[in-house]
Amino acid sequence: MRNVVVVGGGVMGSAAAWSLAPYAQVSVLEQFEPGHGRGSSHGSSRIFRLAYPDPFYVELAARALPLWRELEQESGQEILDLTGAVDHGPRERVEPIEAALRAAGRPGEILAPAAAAERWPGLRFDEHVLFHPDAGRVHADRATAAFRQVAAKSGADFRHGVRVASVTPAGHDRVEVVTDGGEVLVADAVVLAVGGWAPDLVARTVPGLPRLRVTQEQPVHFPAADPLSWPSFLHYRGATGSEPGAYGLGSVDGVKVGFHGVGPQIDADRSDRAVDPAALAKVVAYAERWVPGVDTSGAVASTCLYTLTPDHDFVLDRHGAVTVLAGFSGHGFKFAPLIGRLAADLVAGQRLPPRFALGVR
Repeated sequence: MRNVVVVGGGVMGSAAAWSLAPYAQVSVLEQFEPGHGRGSSHGSSRIFRLAYPDPFYVELAARALPLWRELEQESGQEILDLTGAVDHGPRERVEPIEAALRAAGRPGEILAPAAAAERWPGLRFDEHVLFHPDAGRVHADRATAAFRQVAAKSGADFRHGVRVASVTPAGHDRVEVVTDGGEVLVADAVVLAVGGWAPDLVARTVPGLPRLRVTQEQPVHFPAADPLSWPSFLHYRGATGSEPGAYGLGSVDGVKVGFHGVGPQIDADRSDRAVDPAALAKVVAYAERWVPGVDTSGAVASTCLYTLTPDHDFVLDRHGAVTVLAGFSGHGFKFAPLIGRLAADLVAGQRLPPRFALGVR
Protein backbone atom coordinates (compact mmCIF):
# COMPACT_ATOMS: atom_id res chain seq x y z
CA MET A 1 0.00 0.00 0.00
CA ARG A 2 1.37 3.42 -0.97
CA ASN A 3 2.22 6.01 1.65
CA VAL A 4 0.68 9.43 0.88
CA VAL A 5 1.05 12.62 2.90
CA VAL A 6 -1.63 15.28 2.42
CA VAL A 7 -0.55 18.75 3.51
CA GLY A 8 -3.60 20.82 4.44
CA GLY A 9 -6.70 19.64 6.25
CA GLY A 10 -9.26 22.03 4.80
CA VAL A 11 -12.04 20.88 2.52
CA MET A 12 -9.81 19.99 -0.44
CA GLY A 13 -7.16 18.17 1.57
CA SER A 14 -9.83 16.32 3.53
CA ALA A 15 -11.65 15.40 0.31
CA ALA A 16 -8.38 14.07 -1.13
CA ALA A 17 -7.90 11.96 2.01
CA TRP A 18 -11.47 10.66 1.65
CA SER A 19 -10.72 9.41 -1.86
CA LEU A 20 -7.21 8.14 -1.14
CA ALA A 21 -7.68 6.40 2.22
CA PRO A 22 -9.33 3.19 0.90
CA TYR A 23 -6.29 2.56 -1.32
CA ALA A 24 -3.31 4.15 0.48
CA GLN A 25 -1.80 4.81 3.87
CA VAL A 26 -2.73 8.48 4.31
CA SER A 27 -1.41 11.04 6.79
CA VAL A 28 -2.96 14.54 6.78
CA LEU A 29 -0.89 17.35 8.28
CA GLU A 30 -2.84 20.51 9.20
CA GLN A 31 -1.23 23.48 10.92
CA PHE A 32 -4.38 24.58 12.78
CA GLU A 33 -7.12 22.97 14.86
CA PRO A 34 -10.19 21.28 13.29
CA GLY A 35 -12.79 23.81 12.09
CA HIS A 36 -10.44 26.80 12.38
CA GLY A 37 -11.43 30.12 10.80
CA ARG A 38 -8.09 31.23 9.34
CA GLY A 39 -8.46 29.82 5.83
CA SER A 40 -11.11 29.24 3.19
CA SER A 41 -13.10 26.19 4.35
CA HIS A 42 -14.88 27.37 7.50
CA GLY A 43 -18.43 28.58 8.03
CA SER A 44 -21.93 27.25 7.71
CA SER A 45 -22.60 27.73 4.01
CA ARG A 46 -21.28 27.71 0.46
CA ILE A 47 -23.28 27.96 -2.75
CA PHE A 48 -23.85 24.83 -4.80
CA ARG A 49 -24.94 25.35 -8.40
CA LEU A 50 -24.60 23.79 -11.81
CA ALA A 51 -25.08 27.16 -13.50
CA TYR A 52 -22.04 28.49 -15.34
CA PRO A 53 -21.70 30.13 -18.75
CA ASP A 54 -18.88 27.63 -19.40
CA PRO A 55 -20.16 24.11 -20.22
CA PHE A 56 -16.93 22.67 -18.81
CA TYR A 57 -17.85 23.78 -15.29
CA VAL A 58 -21.50 22.79 -15.73
CA GLU A 59 -20.30 19.26 -16.39
CA LEU A 60 -17.92 19.31 -13.41
CA ALA A 61 -20.65 20.49 -11.03
CA ALA A 62 -23.01 17.82 -12.37
CA ARG A 63 -20.34 15.21 -11.62
CA ALA A 64 -19.89 16.58 -8.10
CA LEU A 65 -23.58 16.38 -7.19
CA PRO A 66 -23.89 12.58 -6.76
CA LEU A 67 -20.57 12.55 -4.88
CA TRP A 68 -22.01 14.92 -2.27
CA ARG A 69 -24.87 12.47 -1.86
CA GLU A 70 -22.35 9.65 -1.52
CA LEU A 71 -20.56 11.56 1.25
CA GLU A 72 -23.87 12.16 3.03
CA GLN A 73 -24.68 8.45 2.91
CA GLU A 74 -21.24 7.41 4.16
CA SER A 75 -21.11 9.99 6.97
CA GLY A 76 -24.77 10.05 8.01
CA GLN A 77 -24.69 13.86 7.76
CA GLU A 78 -27.01 16.20 5.84
CA ILE A 79 -24.63 18.39 3.86
CA LEU A 80 -26.26 19.53 0.60
CA ASP A 81 -29.68 21.21 0.48
CA LEU A 82 -31.08 22.06 -2.96
CA THR A 83 -33.27 25.14 -2.54
CA GLY A 84 -32.70 26.45 -6.08
CA ALA A 85 -30.88 29.60 -7.16
CA VAL A 86 -31.54 32.80 -9.06
CA ASP A 87 -29.09 34.72 -11.24
CA HIS A 88 -29.99 38.24 -12.25
CA GLY A 89 -28.46 41.23 -13.96
CA PRO A 90 -27.72 42.32 -17.55
CA ARG A 91 -29.16 40.06 -20.21
CA GLU A 92 -25.74 39.51 -21.77
CA ARG A 93 -24.46 37.99 -18.51
CA VAL A 94 -27.48 35.82 -17.69
CA GLU A 95 -28.43 34.42 -21.10
CA PRO A 96 -25.16 32.48 -21.65
CA ILE A 97 -25.72 30.73 -18.30
CA GLU A 98 -29.23 29.69 -19.30
CA ALA A 99 -27.90 28.50 -22.69
CA ALA A 100 -25.19 26.36 -21.06
CA LEU A 101 -27.70 24.75 -18.71
CA ARG A 102 -30.08 24.07 -21.59
CA ALA A 103 -27.27 22.52 -23.66
CA ALA A 104 -26.49 20.21 -20.73
CA GLY A 105 -30.15 19.18 -20.44
CA ARG A 106 -30.54 20.92 -17.08
CA PRO A 107 -33.67 22.91 -16.15
CA GLY A 108 -33.82 26.70 -15.99
CA GLU A 109 -36.56 29.30 -16.11
CA ILE A 110 -36.42 32.92 -17.28
CA LEU A 111 -38.54 35.32 -15.22
CA ALA A 112 -39.41 38.99 -15.35
CA PRO A 113 -38.02 40.88 -12.32
CA ALA A 114 -41.52 41.59 -10.99
CA ALA A 115 -42.51 37.92 -11.20
CA ALA A 116 -39.30 36.89 -9.46
CA ALA A 117 -39.91 39.42 -6.66
CA GLU A 118 -43.41 38.05 -6.20
CA ARG A 119 -42.01 34.52 -5.84
CA TRP A 120 -39.14 35.58 -3.54
CA PRO A 121 -40.26 38.76 -1.75
CA GLY A 122 -37.07 38.90 0.28
CA LEU A 123 -35.12 39.87 -2.85
CA ARG A 124 -35.24 42.58 -5.49
CA PHE A 125 -34.16 41.69 -9.00
CA ASP A 126 -32.30 43.38 -11.80
CA GLU A 127 -32.96 43.38 -15.56
CA HIS A 128 -32.96 39.64 -16.41
CA VAL A 129 -33.66 36.74 -14.03
CA LEU A 130 -32.83 33.02 -14.34
CA PHE A 131 -34.08 30.45 -11.84
CA HIS A 132 -32.42 27.03 -11.79
CA PRO A 133 -33.49 24.34 -9.33
CA ASP A 134 -30.28 22.24 -9.23
CA ALA A 135 -28.68 24.60 -6.74
CA GLY A 136 -28.67 25.53 -3.09
CA ARG A 137 -26.15 25.35 -0.27
CA VAL A 138 -23.47 23.10 1.15
CA HIS A 139 -22.91 23.21 4.91
CA ALA A 140 -19.18 23.97 4.82
CA ASP A 141 -18.04 22.99 8.32
CA ARG A 142 -20.15 19.86 8.24
CA ALA A 143 -18.76 18.88 4.82
CA THR A 144 -15.12 19.16 5.88
CA ALA A 145 -15.82 17.23 9.08
CA ALA A 146 -17.64 14.52 7.09
CA PHE A 147 -14.67 14.05 4.75
CA ARG A 148 -12.41 13.70 7.81
CA GLN A 149 -14.81 11.28 9.51
CA VAL A 150 -15.13 8.92 6.56
CA ALA A 151 -11.43 9.12 5.67
CA ALA A 152 -10.49 8.31 9.26
CA LYS A 153 -12.77 5.25 9.19
CA SER A 154 -10.73 4.07 6.20
CA GLY A 155 -7.50 4.55 8.16
CA ALA A 156 -6.42 8.11 7.38
CA ASP A 157 -4.42 9.73 10.20
CA PHE A 158 -5.28 13.42 10.74
CA ARG A 159 -2.64 15.34 12.67
CA HIS A 160 -3.60 18.88 13.67
CA GLY A 161 -1.23 21.55 14.93
CA VAL A 162 1.53 20.33 12.59
CA ARG A 163 2.95 22.96 10.25
CA VAL A 164 5.03 21.85 7.27
CA ALA A 165 8.28 23.74 6.70
CA SER A 166 9.35 22.12 3.43
CA VAL A 167 8.48 19.47 0.88
CA THR A 168 11.37 18.09 -1.16
CA PRO A 169 10.81 15.71 -4.08
CA ALA A 170 13.48 13.01 -4.26
CA GLY A 171 12.70 11.25 -7.52
CA HIS A 172 9.44 10.25 -9.15
CA ASP A 173 8.12 8.21 -6.23
CA ARG A 174 9.72 9.64 -3.08
CA VAL A 175 9.15 12.89 -1.22
CA GLU A 176 10.54 14.19 2.06
CA VAL A 177 8.24 16.33 4.22
CA VAL A 178 9.84 18.30 7.06
CA THR A 179 7.69 19.86 9.79
CA ASP A 180 8.43 22.99 11.77
CA GLY A 181 9.25 20.70 14.67
CA GLY A 182 11.99 19.00 12.68
CA GLU A 183 10.15 15.73 12.04
CA VAL A 184 10.96 14.16 8.67
CA LEU A 185 8.31 12.07 6.90
CA VAL A 186 9.16 10.09 3.78
CA ALA A 187 6.26 9.38 1.43
CA ASP A 188 5.65 7.81 -1.94
CA ALA A 189 3.48 10.81 -2.87
CA VAL A 190 2.43 14.15 -1.41
CA VAL A 191 -0.73 16.17 -2.02
CA LEU A 192 -0.42 19.91 -1.38
CA ALA A 193 -3.80 21.48 -0.54
CA VAL A 194 -2.78 24.50 1.51
CA GLY A 195 -5.15 27.21 0.27
CA GLY A 196 -3.83 30.71 0.97
CA TRP A 197 -0.42 29.32 1.88
CA ALA A 198 0.15 27.97 -1.65
CA PRO A 199 2.05 31.04 -2.93
CA ASP A 200 4.79 30.15 -0.42
CA LEU A 201 4.92 26.39 0.13
CA VAL A 202 3.77 25.20 -3.29
CA ALA A 203 5.88 27.77 -5.13
CA ARG A 204 8.96 26.53 -3.23
CA THR A 205 8.16 22.89 -4.04
CA VAL A 206 7.20 22.63 -7.72
CA PRO A 207 7.84 24.75 -10.83
CA GLY A 208 5.15 26.38 -12.92
CA LEU A 209 2.68 27.47 -10.26
CA PRO A 210 0.54 30.26 -11.75
CA ARG A 211 0.62 33.60 -9.99
CA LEU A 212 -1.83 33.29 -7.10
CA ARG A 213 -3.57 36.26 -5.52
CA VAL A 214 -4.64 35.79 -1.90
CA THR A 215 -7.26 38.22 -0.61
CA GLN A 216 -9.21 38.62 2.60
CA GLU A 217 -12.93 38.67 1.88
CA GLN A 218 -15.70 39.75 4.21
CA PRO A 219 -19.13 38.10 3.88
CA VAL A 220 -21.94 39.30 6.14
CA HIS A 221 -24.80 37.38 7.75
CA PHE A 222 -28.16 39.06 8.31
CA PRO A 223 -31.14 37.89 10.37
CA ALA A 224 -34.15 36.98 8.21
CA ALA A 225 -37.38 35.07 8.42
CA ASP A 226 -36.90 31.37 7.63
CA PRO A 227 -33.43 31.79 6.10
CA LEU A 228 -33.11 28.10 5.23
CA SER A 229 -35.90 28.45 2.68
CA TRP A 230 -34.06 31.14 0.68
CA PRO A 231 -32.64 30.36 -2.75
CA SER A 232 -29.02 31.05 -3.45
CA PHE A 233 -28.56 34.14 -5.60
CA LEU A 234 -25.96 35.81 -7.80
CA HIS A 235 -26.31 39.40 -8.96
CA TYR A 236 -24.23 40.62 -11.90
CA ARG A 237 -24.20 44.36 -11.29
CA GLY A 238 -23.83 47.36 -13.56
CA ALA A 239 -24.92 47.99 -17.13
CA THR A 240 -22.71 45.18 -18.44
CA GLY A 241 -22.25 43.20 -15.24
CA SER A 242 -18.75 44.63 -14.85
CA GLU A 243 -19.14 45.86 -11.27
CA PRO A 244 -18.19 43.47 -8.45
CA GLY A 245 -20.73 40.68 -8.32
CA ALA A 246 -22.88 40.13 -5.26
CA TYR A 247 -23.93 36.73 -3.97
CA GLY A 248 -26.03 35.35 -1.17
CA LEU A 249 -27.72 32.31 0.31
CA GLY A 250 -29.65 31.21 3.35
CA SER A 251 -27.84 29.43 6.15
CA VAL A 252 -28.22 28.43 9.79
CA ASP A 253 -26.52 31.75 10.62
CA GLY A 254 -28.99 33.86 8.63
CA VAL A 255 -28.82 35.11 5.05
CA LYS A 256 -25.22 35.43 3.91
CA VAL A 257 -24.42 38.29 1.49
CA GLY A 258 -21.08 39.31 0.04
CA PHE A 259 -19.15 40.69 -2.90
CA HIS A 260 -17.00 38.39 -5.01
CA GLY A 261 -13.24 38.88 -4.87
CA VAL A 262 -13.04 42.52 -3.77
CA GLY A 263 -10.93 42.19 -0.61
CA PRO A 264 -7.37 43.45 -0.12
CA GLN A 265 -4.45 41.28 -1.11
CA ILE A 266 -2.72 39.78 1.92
CA ASP A 267 -0.12 37.34 3.19
CA ALA A 268 -2.01 34.47 4.81
CA ASP A 269 0.45 34.34 7.72
CA ARG A 270 0.20 38.04 8.46
CA SER A 271 -3.52 38.76 8.26
CA ASP A 272 -5.19 39.87 11.51
CA ARG A 273 -8.64 38.75 10.21
CA ALA A 274 -10.05 42.11 11.37
CA VAL A 275 -13.41 43.25 9.99
CA ASP A 276 -13.19 46.37 7.80
CA PRO A 277 -16.01 48.77 8.80
CA ALA A 278 -16.03 50.44 5.37
CA ALA A 279 -16.41 47.11 3.58
CA LEU A 280 -19.16 46.10 6.01
CA ALA A 281 -21.01 49.34 5.30
CA LYS A 282 -20.94 48.63 1.55
CA VAL A 283 -22.50 45.19 2.00
CA VAL A 284 -25.14 46.63 4.35
CA ALA A 285 -25.97 49.34 1.78
CA TYR A 286 -26.29 46.69 -0.93
CA ALA A 287 -28.61 44.61 1.26
CA GLU A 288 -30.78 47.61 2.06
CA ARG A 289 -31.38 48.12 -1.65
CA TRP A 290 -31.47 44.59 -3.05
CA VAL A 291 -32.27 42.24 -0.15
CA PRO A 292 -35.27 43.79 1.62
CA GLY A 293 -36.08 40.55 3.43
CA VAL A 294 -33.13 40.80 5.82
CA ASP A 295 -32.67 42.86 8.98
CA THR A 296 -29.65 45.01 8.16
CA SER A 297 -29.42 46.28 11.74
CA GLY A 298 -28.31 42.81 12.81
CA ALA A 299 -25.40 42.47 10.37
CA VAL A 300 -22.55 40.21 11.51
CA ALA A 301 -19.39 40.18 9.39
CA SER A 302 -16.69 37.53 9.21
CA THR A 303 -13.54 37.03 7.15
CA CYS A 304 -12.15 34.31 4.93
CA LEU A 305 -9.36 33.91 2.40
CA TYR A 306 -9.65 33.76 -1.37
CA THR A 307 -6.82 32.20 -3.38
CA LEU A 308 -7.28 32.96 -7.07
CA THR A 309 -5.46 32.13 -10.29
CA PRO A 310 -5.41 34.82 -13.02
CA ASP A 311 -8.06 32.98 -15.07
CA HIS A 312 -10.01 31.61 -12.05
CA ASP A 313 -9.40 28.06 -13.31
CA PHE A 314 -8.16 25.66 -10.65
CA VAL A 315 -4.69 24.14 -10.40
CA LEU A 316 -5.00 20.35 -10.39
CA ASP A 317 -1.77 18.81 -11.55
CA ARG A 318 1.11 16.54 -10.61
CA HIS A 319 4.83 17.23 -10.79
CA GLY A 320 6.75 14.05 -10.08
CA ALA A 321 5.44 12.67 -6.81
CA VAL A 322 3.82 15.96 -5.77
CA THR A 323 0.15 16.66 -6.57
CA VAL A 324 -0.99 20.28 -6.33
CA LEU A 325 -4.54 21.41 -5.49
CA ALA A 326 -4.82 25.20 -5.51
CA GLY A 327 -6.78 28.26 -6.61
CA PHE A 328 -10.30 27.16 -5.68
CA SER A 329 -11.59 30.23 -3.91
CA GLY A 330 -14.72 32.01 -4.98
CA HIS A 331 -16.31 29.02 -6.69
CA GLY A 332 -14.44 25.84 -5.85
CA PHE A 333 -16.10 24.49 -2.70
CA LYS A 334 -19.04 23.00 -4.60
CA PHE A 335 -16.63 20.70 -6.45
CA ALA A 336 -14.85 19.36 -3.34
CA PRO A 337 -15.80 15.66 -3.53
CA LEU A 338 -14.92 15.61 -7.23
CA ILE A 339 -11.61 17.39 -6.52
CA GLY A 340 -10.88 14.62 -4.03
CA ARG A 341 -11.50 11.99 -6.69
CA LEU A 342 -9.34 13.86 -9.22
CA ALA A 343 -6.54 14.20 -6.67
CA ALA A 344 -6.57 10.44 -6.19
CA ASP A 345 -6.44 10.02 -9.97
CA LEU A 346 -3.38 12.26 -10.16
CA VAL A 347 -1.62 10.36 -7.39
CA ALA A 348 -2.32 7.18 -9.38
CA GLY A 349 -0.64 8.72 -12.45
CA GLN A 350 -3.66 9.75 -14.51
CA ARG A 351 -3.79 13.01 -16.45
CA LEU A 352 -6.41 15.76 -16.13
CA PRO A 353 -7.65 18.48 -18.54
CA PRO A 354 -4.81 20.79 -19.58
CA ARG A 355 -6.64 23.90 -18.36
CA PHE A 356 -5.92 22.73 -14.79
CA ALA A 357 -2.20 22.24 -15.45
CA LEU A 358 0.72 23.91 -13.75
CA GLY A 359 2.24 26.62 -15.91
CA VAL A 360 2.05 30.37 -16.39
CA ARG A 361 -1.44 31.57 -17.29
